[in-house]
Amino acid sequence: MPGHTNPILLDFPDQFETERLLLRAPRAGDGKAVNDAILESLDTLRPWMPWVHPVPTVTDTETHSRRMAARFITREDLALYLFRKSDGLFVGGSGLHRIDWSVPRFEIGYWVRASLEGQGYITEAVNGITRFTFDLLDAQRVEIRCDSRNTRSAAVARRAGYTLDGCLRADDLTTDGQPRDTLVFSKIRGE
Repeated sequence: MPGHTNPILLDFPDQFETERLLLRAPRAGDGKAVNDAILESLDTLRPWMPWVHPVPTVTDTETHSRRMAARFITREDLALYLFRKSDGLFVGGSGLHRIDWSVPRFEIGYWVRASLEGQGYITEAVNGITRFTFDLLDAQRVEIRCDSRNTRSAAVARRAGYTLDGCLRADDLTTDGQPRDTLVFSKIRGE
C-alpha cells in the first residue's frame, strides 16, 4: 500500500474494539452525546483545543460529526469516536489526522471526557489505533503531537511506547493566540 495514489478505494473497517472500548467513525446522530461530553469537559479542553472556542452547540457538534463521517469515507481524515462497551457511554474523541497516504503517515489526536480522566481509556485507545494503523493501513510512521505544556497528553504518548522525536519551537499558537512549542512523538513500523 505505500504510495497508494487513490486512498478512497482502500477498504478497511470503520470500527473496531479494544478491551473496554468500541472505536468507530462518526455517524449522523452522534452530536448530542459528543456535545454532552464537550460541555462536561470545557475546563480541561479549553487550554488545548481551539474547537471549544466558542463553545459548540449541539447543532455545531452534529454538523462536525457529519462532516467527519464524510471525510472518513473519502479517507481525508479518519476521526474515531470512543464508546465504553459496557454501557455505550461516549468516552472521547480520537482518530488519524494529517494523513499522508504516500508514506503512509498518520497523526493520532485525542481527548477524553472529564469524568473519565485518569482511567486509562485514552492510552487504551491510542494502543488500539496504533495497531489498526500499522496492521490495516500499512503505516510507516504514526505521530502524536501536543503542546509542550500538556503533560497529560505527553504522558499518554510515552505510556503507549512512542519516542519523543523533538520539540518544534514556537510552531503553533495556544488557544489564546500566544506562540507555543509542540512535542512530536512517533512510532515507526517494526518498532
